[in-house]
Amino acid sequence: MPTPSMEDYIELIHNLMKSKGYARVSDIAETLEVHPSSVTKMVQKLDKDGYLNYEKYRGFILTAKGQKLGERLVYRHELLEEFLEVIGVDSDKIYEDVEGIEHHLSWNSIDRIGDLVQYFKQDSIRVEQLHQTIEENEA
Repeated sequence: MPTPSMEDYIELIHNLMKSKGYARVSDIAETLEVHPSSVTKMVQKLDKDGYLNYEKYRGFILTAKGQKLGERLVYRHELLEEFLEVIGVDSDKIYEDVEGIEHHLSWNSIDRIGDLVQYFKQDSIRVEQLHQTIEENEA
């Protein structure tokens, strides 16, 4: 199982490759606010564990295993953002909250949150009623 740090790297690499077509050590280091040497060490570990193929001085690409995990991690992140929106968390808090909780939930919990989000999104009145209840409880 990948560590939370490994997951962060895989998710970021997946997103960079999807948006730019490539992921560079410098882009990852800048985004995660770490030294390039730390990125290189993690890339080497991800290569060893089969999540990406790395060639020194040539770059890296996600393997099928890394791509699949990257897609799941992006799904998890987006789902948790959506969930926090549905339950009325202030939008300026959502990203930080997702970053704080995403590695601490099982995939079973993620699936149940997905079911709950789907339930609320099937009928916008449900979301309105939930937000009304939240407002009443905060008053």
